[in-house]
Amino acid sequence: MEIRQITPAIGAEITGVHLGDAARDPALFADIKAALLRHRVLFFRKQDITRAEHVAFASGFGKLEDHPVAGSDPDHPGLVRVYRSDNPHSYENNYHCDGLWRPNPAMGAVLRCVECPEIGGDTIWVNMVKAYEELPDDIKVKIDGLRARASIEQSFGAVMTPEARAKLAQDHPPAEHPVVRTHPETGEKVLFVGAGFSTYFTNYSTPANVRHGIDKAPGAALLLNYLISRATIPEYQVRWSWQRGDIAVWDNRCTQHYALNDYFPAPRKMERAAIVGDIPY
Repeated sequence: MEIRQITPAIGAEITGVHLGDAARDPALFADIKAALLRHRVLFFRKQDITRAEHVAFASGFGKLEDHPVAGSDPDHPGLVRVYRSDNPHSYENNYHCDGLWRPNPAMGAVLRCVECPEIGGDTIWVNMVKAYEELPDDIKVKIDGLRARASIEQSFGAVMTPEARAKLAQDHPPAEHPVVRTHPETGEKVLFVGAGFSTYFTNYSTPANVRHGIDKAPGAALLLNYLISRATIPEYQVRWSWQRGDIAVWDNRCTQHYALNDYFPAPRKMERAAIVGDIPY
């Protein structure tokens, strides 16, 4: 197994490994997991694996989760088909952490490229540890202890009927998370808000933060938007141009990602196995 670091901040390409073999080899799997904790997202070119091997490899990290809107492959529970072929609309072209709307957002994911356009359709990943580490000190003090609400209702639910949207929100009520979480394995501090699902701070309106009405909702929104914008800093990013058979494995606890929607009407078909995560603290 050879590891090539791609950027100083995040990402590495691994060669000399077949992920089907890694699913059956605990020592090899452990080496890949160690590389994931170090580089946060790993890329594997031209992996000729079956859906069963895809699921088996992802399951090495933990139990797989379903998705309430996208659904899973009927023969492989937990394998979500993210197919874009006849609709220019996309939910993935914003910086987001998968499942932030859950009480326990995904630990990570294994994404396989089934079909991709000749040009376009890249994906960007962001190191949200650096996004926190390089915040100004006064901002770190201000957000210490802050918590934020995250919801699926205003994202996936936006194109639904009011009745269906209300049902989605009822089945998956908003979650509340720390704005700065601690990575459970590395102990690193992570900026944990994202454009896809974060809606507002739940404990911002205190005497320490609010003097007048303009400090309340507008002041909180400006701060939240500033924190969300940290994911757009190029120095924290790696960008991957897909080829058929490529696989990306990422740690969802300390990264965000953005799937570019610049390829319509060409098809882009991906299959993702997401791993159930812990409750952030």
